[in-house]
Amino acid sequence: MSIAAAGETPGSLYVKEVLIQTVARNAGEPEFHQAVQEVLESLAPVFDHRPEYRTARILERMLEPERVIMFRVPWQDDQGRPQVNRGFRVEMNSALGPYKGGLRFHASVNLGILKFLAFEQVLKNSLTTLMMGGGKGGSDFDPKGKSDNEVMRFCQSFMTELARHIGPNTDVPAGDIGVGGREIGYLFGQYKRLRNEFTGVLTGKGLNWGGSLIRPEATGYGAVYFAAEMLATRGETLAGKTCLVSGSGNVAQYTVDKLIDLGATPVSLSDSGGFIYDKAGIDREKLQFVFKLKNERRGRIQEYADQFSSAVYTPIDPTLDHNPLWSLKAECAFPSATQNELDAKDARHLLESGVYVISEGANMPTTLEAVKLFLDAGILYAPGKAANAGGVATSGLEMTQNSMRLSWTREEVDSRLYGIMKNIHKACAETATAFGTPGNYVNGANIAGFLKVADAMMDQGLV
Repeated sequence: MSIAAAGETPGSLYVKEVLIQTVARNAGEPEFHQAVQEVLESLAPVFDHRPEYRTARILERMLEPERVIMFRVPWQDDQGRPQVNRGFRVEMNSALGPYKGGLRFHASVNLGILKFLAFEQVLKNSLTTLMMGGGKGGSDFDPKGKSDNEVMRFCQSFMTELARHIGPNTDVPAGDIGVGGREIGYLFGQYKRLRNEFTGVLTGKGLNWGGSLIRPEATGYGAVYFAAEMLATRGETLAGKTCLVSGSGNVAQYTVDKLIDLGATPVSLSDSGGFIYDKAGIDREKLQFVFKLKNERRGRIQEYADQFSSAVYTPIDPTLDHNPLWSLKAECAFPSATQNELDAKDARHLLESGVYVISEGANMPTTLEAVKLFLDAGILYAPGKAANAGGVATSGLEMTQNSMRLSWTREEVDSRLYGIMKNIHKACAETATAFGTPGNYVNGANIAGFLKVADAMMDQGLV
């Protein structure tokens, strides 16, 4: 029998117990443990207010995927040699609708990372208010350095197995790291061949065969819209503010694009080799160079500094215990590369450099220790499940257009995206206040996302 420490409530004891059980049952999955801990630390007050959730064991059920699919992906390289990768799909929770979440092709992909992403996706999709459950999938295949034919052969083999587990009313994957328009096209073509049907089974499709305008831009745009909403609570705008952006893929590119639109000055981008710092700011001309560099030539960000004399390139130094990008002087930061790219030391450097607005474009780019520093400092900090929900929200809008056999204009989709991000901000802010932590967007996002899923699970019985 456990004895409550001073100040502990039934809700906090329950959360602590579930966290211990989760870590024990999911050994060797640190990213999943981290995601669960970050969410559970927000939820104790919920279980004090709603003890019926404890009785129904909603949390234990939500932390266990409804289904995990793992499979072999054999394919042939250009030299005719057989290659073998692992494929995964984690179908986490369908209480609010079909499973929805990206596919990631990267050497680092494993079950623990996909479970963390799928769990985050459940809450993120809930925040959009659209009818979408949460899932995530992918492979340890890395498209970097592969020919188009090799990528096609891999995607066709991957989809040959995945096709039997997905569908427009069951599970609708999208892109993520390593899965862009090229990969979605190959995956969709193979699904169509196998199932003999043209349906909205994947999002992020080409515009001339069922895709949505604004979908490529949506995650980056949404992160900027969320930052603008946070600043508005203090009577400020993004105009004139210096902004740090990490990454140089889809999310980072369109974060820079929207920052330029709103009068801010983005000054950095990065990739796995290092980062560029352009004190003069990344303008439209320079951004067009990045689009061609990364999306067409698939080159390295170092070439930006070779092209523009105002930029300085800093290569990755594996001996450092911090990322110098986060030491640059700025007011706003948009971590948009990958999970855990920003640790406690980086957080201190950001705060010392004058950053007081952080909007996460990537999924869980900030470690738990760094998150605590941001919350203790009282800055405007938006966790990824809220700030980067624009991508999946626009995927949901793509699903709607596919179901209606319609294509909305760019202005209409962007307007709907902005409205969704505005509503997500409002839900996070109001929920944080209602549960006694005004201004804490972490608590607001976690609780608001959880409540909608939990209520749906209660309504649907023990399934």
